[in-house]
Amino acid sequence: MNPDSGIPQNLPDDTPVDLAGAFRDSRIQEVLDQLDRELIGLKPVKTRIREIAALLLVDRLRKGLGLTSGAPSLHMSFTGNSGTGKTTVAMRMAEILHRLGYVRKGHLVAVTRDDLVGQYIGHTAPKTREVLKKAMGGVLFIDEAYYLYRAENERDYGQETIEILLQVMENQREDLVVILAGYKDRMEEFFRSNPGMSSRIAHHLDFPDYSPQELLSIAKLMLERQQYYFSAQAEKAFQDYILRRMQMPHFANARSMRNALDRARLRQANRLFARNQAKLTKNDLVTIEAEDILASRVFKEGLPDDKAAVRQGAIK
Repeated sequence: MNPDSGIPQNLPDDTPVDLAGAFRDSRIQEVLDQLDRELIGLKPVKTRIREIAALLLVDRLRKGLGLTSGAPSLHMSFTGNSGTGKTTVAMRMAEILHRLGYVRKGHLVAVTRDDLVGQYIGHTAPKTREVLKKAMGGVLFIDEAYYLYRAENERDYGQETIEILLQVMENQREDLVVILAGYKDRMEEFFRSNPGMSSRIAHHLDFPDYSPQELLSIAKLMLERQQYYFSAQAEKAFQDYILRRMQMPHFANARSMRNALDRARLRQANRLFARNQAKLTKNDLVTIEAEDILASRVFKEGLPDDKAAVRQGAIK
Protein backbone atom coordinates (compact mmCIF):
# COMPACT_ATOMS: atom_id res chain seq x y z
CA MET A 1 0.00 0.00 0.00
CA ASN A 2 1.34 3.41 -0.94
CA PRO A 3 1.04 5.44 2.29
CA ASP A 4 0.49 8.67 0.37
CA SER A 5 -2.13 7.53 -2.12
CA GLY A 6 -3.85 4.71 -0.25
CA ILE A 7 -3.68 2.61 -3.45
CA PRO A 8 -2.46 -0.99 -3.28
CA GLN A 9 0.82 -1.46 -5.13
CA ASN A 10 2.22 -4.47 -7.01
CA LEU A 11 -1.09 -6.24 -7.36
CA PRO A 12 -0.93 -9.51 -9.33
CA ASP A 13 -1.83 -9.37 -13.02
CA ASP A 14 -4.89 -11.56 -12.49
CA THR A 15 -6.46 -9.15 -9.97
CA PRO A 16 -10.18 -9.16 -10.88
CA VAL A 17 -11.70 -5.95 -12.20
CA ASP A 18 -15.48 -5.46 -12.26
CA LEU A 19 -15.85 -3.30 -15.36
CA ALA A 20 -19.58 -3.99 -15.70
CA GLY A 21 -20.16 -3.05 -12.08
CA ALA A 22 -18.16 0.16 -12.46
CA PHE A 23 -20.16 1.05 -15.56
CA ARG A 24 -23.42 0.40 -13.74
CA ASP A 25 -22.40 2.37 -10.66
CA SER A 26 -21.32 5.36 -12.74
CA ARG A 27 -24.86 5.66 -14.20
CA ILE A 28 -23.36 6.70 -17.53
CA GLN A 29 -25.95 4.62 -19.36
CA GLU A 30 -28.68 6.97 -18.14
CA VAL A 31 -26.95 9.87 -19.88
CA LEU A 32 -26.34 7.91 -23.07
CA ASP A 33 -30.00 6.84 -23.14
CA GLN A 34 -31.08 10.44 -22.64
CA LEU A 35 -28.87 11.48 -25.55
CA ASP A 36 -30.56 8.85 -27.73
CA ARG A 37 -33.98 10.19 -26.76
CA GLU A 38 -33.02 13.81 -27.34
CA LEU A 39 -31.26 13.49 -30.67
CA ILE A 40 -32.30 11.55 -33.77
CA GLY A 41 -29.47 10.01 -35.80
CA LEU A 42 -25.91 11.28 -35.23
CA LYS A 43 -24.64 7.71 -34.97
CA PRO A 44 -20.95 8.62 -35.52
CA VAL A 45 -21.13 11.27 -32.79
CA LYS A 46 -22.93 9.01 -30.31
CA THR A 47 -20.42 6.24 -31.02
CA ARG A 48 -17.53 8.61 -30.31
CA ILE A 49 -19.13 9.77 -27.05
CA ARG A 50 -19.44 6.15 -25.94
CA GLU A 51 -15.78 5.55 -26.85
CA ILE A 52 -14.67 8.56 -24.80
CA ALA A 53 -16.82 7.41 -21.87
CA ALA A 54 -15.29 3.91 -22.09
CA LEU A 55 -11.76 5.37 -22.14
CA LEU A 56 -12.45 7.44 -19.03
CA LEU A 57 -14.10 4.56 -17.20
CA VAL A 58 -11.13 2.27 -17.90
CA ASP A 59 -8.76 5.07 -16.85
CA ARG A 60 -10.59 5.35 -13.54
CA LEU A 61 -10.33 1.59 -12.97
CA ARG A 62 -6.61 1.72 -13.75
CA LYS A 63 -6.14 4.43 -11.14
CA GLY A 64 -7.92 2.22 -8.63
CA LEU A 65 -5.24 -0.41 -9.21
CA GLY A 66 -2.38 2.04 -8.95
CA LEU A 67 -1.77 2.09 -12.72
CA THR A 68 -0.90 5.54 -14.03
CA SER A 69 -0.79 6.78 -17.60
CA GLY A 70 -1.15 10.50 -17.06
CA ALA A 71 -4.36 12.46 -16.91
CA PRO A 72 -6.26 12.13 -20.21
CA SER A 73 -6.65 15.31 -22.22
CA LEU A 74 -10.34 16.07 -22.49
CA HIS A 75 -10.58 19.33 -24.43
CA MET A 76 -12.71 18.86 -27.55
CA SER A 77 -13.71 20.36 -30.88
CA PHE A 78 -17.27 19.98 -32.19
CA THR A 79 -17.66 20.86 -35.87
CA GLY A 80 -20.79 20.94 -37.97
CA ASN A 81 -23.54 23.12 -39.35
CA SER A 82 -26.14 24.91 -37.25
CA GLY A 83 -28.82 22.84 -35.57
CA THR A 84 -26.93 19.53 -35.56
CA GLY A 85 -27.00 19.07 -31.78
CA LYS A 86 -23.56 20.31 -30.71
CA THR A 87 -24.77 22.14 -27.59
CA THR A 88 -26.97 19.23 -26.49
CA VAL A 89 -24.09 16.76 -26.83
CA ALA A 90 -21.84 19.14 -24.87
CA MET A 91 -24.37 19.17 -22.02
CA ARG A 92 -24.47 15.38 -21.88
CA MET A 93 -20.67 15.20 -22.11
CA ALA A 94 -20.47 17.44 -19.05
CA GLU A 95 -22.74 15.01 -17.17
CA ILE A 96 -20.62 12.03 -18.18
CA LEU A 97 -17.43 13.75 -17.07
CA HIS A 98 -19.03 14.60 -13.74
CA ARG A 99 -20.31 11.07 -13.09
CA LEU A 100 -16.87 9.68 -13.80
CA GLY A 101 -15.22 12.20 -11.50
CA TYR A 102 -13.32 14.17 -14.13
CA VAL A 103 -15.05 17.48 -13.30
CA ARG A 104 -16.31 18.59 -9.90
CA LYS A 105 -19.70 20.05 -10.84
CA GLY A 106 -20.71 18.88 -14.30
CA HIS A 107 -22.32 22.14 -15.38
CA LEU A 108 -22.04 23.68 -18.84
CA VAL A 109 -21.26 27.34 -19.48
CA ALA A 110 -22.03 28.22 -23.12
CA VAL A 111 -20.50 31.44 -24.48
CA THR A 112 -19.57 33.27 -27.68
CA ARG A 113 -16.92 35.87 -28.46
CA ASP A 114 -19.06 38.67 -27.01
CA ASP A 115 -18.96 37.00 -23.58
CA LEU A 116 -15.17 36.78 -23.58
CA VAL A 117 -13.69 39.68 -25.54
CA GLY A 118 -13.84 43.26 -24.31
CA GLN A 119 -14.39 46.47 -26.24
CA TYR A 120 -11.41 48.43 -24.98
CA ILE A 121 -7.92 48.05 -23.48
CA GLY A 122 -7.97 46.33 -20.10
CA HIS A 123 -11.49 44.97 -20.51
CA THR A 124 -10.82 41.56 -22.08
CA ALA A 125 -8.73 39.85 -19.36
CA PRO A 126 -11.18 40.38 -16.48
CA LYS A 127 -14.11 39.51 -18.75
CA THR A 128 -12.49 36.25 -19.87
CA ARG A 129 -11.40 35.32 -16.35
CA GLU A 130 -14.92 35.91 -15.01
CA VAL A 131 -16.31 33.43 -17.54
CA LEU A 132 -13.57 30.92 -16.69
CA LYS A 133 -14.37 31.31 -12.99
CA LYS A 134 -18.01 30.42 -13.66
CA ALA A 135 -17.01 27.42 -15.75
CA MET A 136 -14.45 25.93 -13.35
CA GLY A 137 -15.40 22.45 -12.26
CA GLY A 138 -17.38 21.92 -15.44
CA VAL A 139 -17.34 22.44 -19.19
CA LEU A 140 -16.83 25.70 -21.09
CA PHE A 141 -18.55 25.56 -24.50
CA ILE A 142 -17.37 28.29 -26.90
CA ASP A 143 -19.64 28.48 -29.94
CA GLU A 144 -18.26 29.91 -33.20
CA ALA A 145 -14.84 29.88 -31.56
CA TYR A 146 -13.11 31.09 -34.74
CA TYR A 147 -14.48 34.58 -34.10
CA LEU A 148 -11.99 34.84 -31.23
CA TYR A 149 -9.25 35.26 -33.82
CA ARG A 150 -9.38 38.04 -36.41
CA ALA A 151 -6.17 37.99 -38.43
CA GLU A 152 -7.15 41.09 -40.38
CA ASN A 153 -7.15 43.20 -37.21
CA GLU A 154 -3.79 43.31 -35.40
CA ARG A 155 -5.34 45.29 -32.53
CA ASP A 156 -8.19 42.86 -31.97
CA TYR A 157 -8.55 41.89 -28.30
CA GLY A 158 -9.55 38.30 -29.09
CA GLN A 159 -5.91 37.22 -29.11
CA GLU A 160 -5.73 38.11 -25.42
CA THR A 161 -8.63 35.77 -24.71
CA ILE A 162 -6.92 32.98 -26.67
CA GLU A 163 -3.71 33.38 -24.67
CA ILE A 164 -5.60 33.20 -21.36
CA LEU A 165 -7.53 30.15 -22.57
CA LEU A 166 -4.32 28.38 -23.60
CA GLN A 167 -2.85 28.86 -20.13
CA VAL A 168 -5.95 27.60 -18.37
CA MET A 169 -6.43 24.66 -20.75
CA GLU A 170 -2.90 23.51 -19.94
CA ASN A 171 -2.49 24.39 -16.28
CA GLN A 172 -6.03 23.72 -15.02
CA ARG A 173 -7.12 20.91 -17.30
CA GLU A 174 -8.03 18.78 -14.30
CA ASP A 175 -10.69 21.30 -13.30
CA LEU A 176 -12.01 22.54 -16.63
CA VAL A 177 -12.84 21.01 -20.00
CA VAL A 178 -13.09 23.36 -22.98
CA ILE A 179 -15.18 22.51 -26.04
CA LEU A 180 -14.69 24.69 -29.12
CA ALA A 181 -17.50 24.58 -31.69
CA GLY A 182 -18.32 25.94 -35.12
CA TYR A 183 -18.44 25.31 -38.85
CA LYS A 184 -15.86 22.72 -39.90
CA ASP A 185 -13.98 24.76 -42.53
CA ARG A 186 -13.72 27.81 -40.29
CA MET A 187 -12.59 25.73 -37.30
CA GLU A 188 -9.87 24.11 -39.41
CA GLU A 189 -8.64 27.57 -40.42
CA PHE A 190 -8.77 28.68 -36.78
CA PHE A 191 -6.61 25.75 -35.69
CA ARG A 192 -4.11 26.39 -38.49
CA SER A 193 -3.79 29.98 -37.29
CA ASN A 194 -3.54 28.92 -33.63
CA PRO A 195 -1.37 25.76 -33.42
CA GLY A 196 -1.14 26.09 -29.65
CA MET A 197 -4.90 25.71 -29.41
CA SER A 198 -4.94 22.81 -31.85
CA SER A 199 -2.32 20.92 -29.84
CA ARG A 200 -4.51 21.04 -26.75
CA ILE A 201 -7.57 19.51 -28.43
CA ALA A 202 -7.68 15.75 -27.93
CA HIS A 203 -11.04 14.86 -29.42
CA HIS A 204 -12.50 16.12 -32.71
CA LEU A 205 -16.16 15.28 -33.32
CA ASP A 206 -17.81 16.14 -36.64
CA PHE A 207 -21.59 16.50 -36.60
CA PRO A 208 -23.15 15.55 -39.95
CA ASP A 209 -26.23 17.21 -41.40
CA TYR A 210 -29.49 15.35 -40.90
CA SER A 211 -31.09 13.46 -43.77
CA PRO A 212 -34.64 14.41 -44.89
CA GLN A 213 -36.02 11.32 -43.15
CA GLU A 214 -34.20 12.17 -39.93
CA LEU A 215 -35.53 15.74 -40.09
CA LEU A 216 -39.07 14.42 -40.44
CA SER A 217 -38.53 12.17 -37.42
CA ILE A 218 -37.13 15.12 -35.48
CA ALA A 219 -40.16 17.25 -36.37
CA LYS A 220 -42.60 14.54 -35.33
CA LEU A 221 -40.73 14.09 -32.03
CA MET A 222 -40.85 17.84 -31.39
CA LEU A 223 -44.60 17.86 -32.02
CA GLU A 224 -45.15 14.84 -29.81
CA ARG A 225 -43.37 16.53 -26.91
CA GLN A 226 -45.72 19.51 -27.31
CA GLN A 227 -48.74 17.19 -27.63
CA TYR A 228 -49.41 17.92 -31.28
CA TYR A 229 -49.31 15.66 -34.31
CA PHE A 230 -49.53 15.87 -38.11
CA SER A 231 -52.60 14.74 -39.99
CA ALA A 232 -51.74 12.33 -42.81
CA GLN A 233 -51.88 15.12 -45.39
CA ALA A 234 -49.91 17.50 -43.17
CA GLU A 235 -47.11 14.95 -42.86
CA LYS A 236 -46.89 14.68 -46.64
CA ALA A 237 -46.87 18.48 -46.92
CA PHE A 238 -44.09 18.71 -44.32
CA GLN A 239 -42.02 16.14 -46.20
CA ASP A 240 -42.18 18.45 -49.21
CA TYR A 241 -41.43 21.43 -46.96
CA ILE A 242 -38.23 19.75 -45.70
CA LEU A 243 -36.93 19.03 -49.20
CA ARG A 244 -37.60 22.58 -50.31
CA ARG A 245 -36.22 24.20 -47.18
CA MET A 246 -32.98 22.21 -47.35
CA GLN A 247 -32.19 23.87 -50.69
CA MET A 248 -32.73 27.40 -49.41
CA PRO A 249 -30.27 29.76 -47.68
CA HIS A 250 -29.72 29.77 -43.92
CA PHE A 251 -30.92 26.20 -43.42
CA ALA A 252 -30.16 25.12 -39.86
CA ASN A 253 -31.15 21.45 -39.60
CA ALA A 254 -33.18 20.75 -36.43
CA ARG A 255 -33.34 24.46 -35.58
CA SER A 256 -35.10 25.12 -38.89
CA MET A 257 -37.56 22.34 -38.10
CA ARG A 258 -38.37 23.89 -34.73
CA ASN A 259 -38.92 27.30 -36.31
CA ALA A 260 -41.15 25.80 -39.00
CA LEU A 261 -43.27 24.01 -36.41
CA ASP A 262 -43.62 27.17 -34.34
CA ARG A 263 -45.01 28.95 -37.39
CA ALA A 264 -47.29 26.00 -38.21
CA ARG A 265 -48.73 26.14 -34.69
CA LEU A 266 -49.30 29.87 -35.13
CA ARG A 267 -51.21 29.26 -38.37
CA GLN A 268 -53.19 26.45 -36.75
CA ALA A 269 -54.23 28.73 -33.88
CA ASN A 270 -55.31 31.46 -36.30
CA ARG A 271 -57.20 28.95 -38.43
CA LEU A 272 -59.11 27.71 -35.40
CA PHE A 273 -59.75 31.26 -34.17
CA ALA A 274 -61.16 32.21 -37.56
CA ARG A 275 -63.87 29.59 -37.09
CA ASN A 276 -65.29 31.95 -34.47
CA GLN A 277 -68.26 30.28 -32.75
CA ALA A 278 -67.75 26.85 -34.29
CA LYS A 279 -67.42 24.07 -31.76
CA LEU A 280 -63.92 22.66 -31.34
CA THR A 281 -62.78 19.25 -30.19
CA LYS A 282 -59.59 18.11 -28.54
CA ASN A 283 -58.60 16.63 -31.89
CA ASP A 284 -58.84 20.08 -33.47
CA LEU A 285 -56.50 21.49 -30.85
CA VAL A 286 -53.78 18.88 -31.27
CA THR A 287 -53.77 18.41 -35.06
CA ILE A 288 -51.57 20.26 -37.53
CA GLU A 289 -53.28 20.20 -40.93
CA ALA A 290 -51.74 20.43 -44.40
CA GLU A 291 -52.93 24.02 -44.86
CA ASP A 292 -50.91 25.03 -41.79
CA ILE A 293 -47.79 23.83 -43.61
CA LEU A 294 -48.60 24.83 -47.19
CA ALA A 295 -49.09 28.48 -46.20
CA SER A 296 -45.32 28.77 -45.67
CA ARG A 297 -43.37 31.12 -47.93
CA VAL A 298 -41.17 28.12 -48.78
CA PHE A 299 -43.90 26.90 -51.15
CA LYS A 300 -44.21 30.30 -52.79
CA GLU A 301 -40.54 30.82 -53.59
CA GLY A 302 -39.99 27.57 -55.47
CA LEU A 303 -36.82 25.58 -56.08
CA PRO A 304 -34.05 26.26 -58.60
CA ASP A 305 -34.42 23.95 -61.61
CA ASP A 306 -31.05 22.28 -61.05
CA LYS A 307 -32.03 21.27 -57.50
CA ALA A 308 -35.56 20.11 -58.11
CA ALA A 309 -34.38 16.55 -58.71
CA VAL A 310 -33.23 16.36 -55.11
CA ARG A 311 -36.86 16.26 -54.10
CA GLN A 312 -37.61 13.05 -55.94
CA GLY A 313 -37.79 10.11 -53.55
CA ALA A 314 -35.69 11.74 -50.83
CA ILE A 315 -38.02 10.65 -48.04
CA LYS A 316 -39.06 7.02 -47.98
